[in-house]
Amino acid sequence: MMLNNKVALVTGARGGIGRAIVTRFLKEGATVYAADLTPEGTLDKYDDDGSHFVTLDVTKETDAIAAMERVRDAHGSLDILVNAAGIEIEKTVEETTLDEWNRSFAVNATGTFLTSKYAIPLMREAANSGRSASLINFGSYDGFIADPGLAAYCATKGAVHALTRAMACDHGPDGIRVNAICPGYIDTPMLQSFFNGDGSGGAGGDIKTLQKAVRDVHPMRTYGTPEDIANLVNWLASDEARYASGQLWVLDGGLSAQVQQMKL
Repeated sequence: MMLNNKVALVTGARGGIGRAIVTRFLKEGATVYAADLTPEGTLDKYDDDGSHFVTLDVTKETDAIAAMERVRDAHGSLDILVNAAGIEIEKTVEETTLDEWNRSFAVNATGTFLTSKYAIPLMREAANSGRSASLINFGSYDGFIADPGLAAYCATKGAVHALTRAMACDHGPDGIRVNAICPGYIDTPMLQSFFNGDGSGGAGGDIKTLQKAVRDVHPMRTYGTPEDIANLVNWLASDEARYASGQLWVLDGGLSAQVQQMKL
């Protein structure tokens, strides 16, 4: 098992991608703290998966402190932090209110900052004990290029990309590796909301009627699953990735590799 005897905390752990990461980490032998607003998250009910649930609003400093104190009290250190919590607002700059803009940055950027800030001392303890400490943020291919109608989301993901590089430089000497996963279209509740919304996702269309169009725009003719993301997260969290740091790992089925106006 790749993560045997490691301690991990995952934010957004009851969402589509976060839940897949928790499941994979548990299979790989990690002790996992699943942090989210509620035990149910995006599902209708909570299924006990063997993880330790932590109530965490990533926008609240007190919650971030309390979550890390719980880990410290139980284990003394933290090997892996995954900042998977995030929200998406489907509006242009003109349509976005200041409250929506601030909320987007509070969850996607400030939330990443707060959990990282209070996790790093625990991760330094893990590194000082001779273990590999890995901090994994969630950016997006929308931090490189942009989908229409996602102005605030794109801006927050660009911020996460820059923060990831900065933390990798600052804390590499501490033995902490910092990377970001940058997903493209992944089959999650957020994607379904995007397609069913009135914004850029499909003007209220049913996701089933749009699946073929989504697949066809990708060179691989498919979109990803939460398990695809969890596979890469698992590798970055493991000792096999001991030399990987400061990178933005795009996982989008080749979508951002192509020149869109040349696509036939």
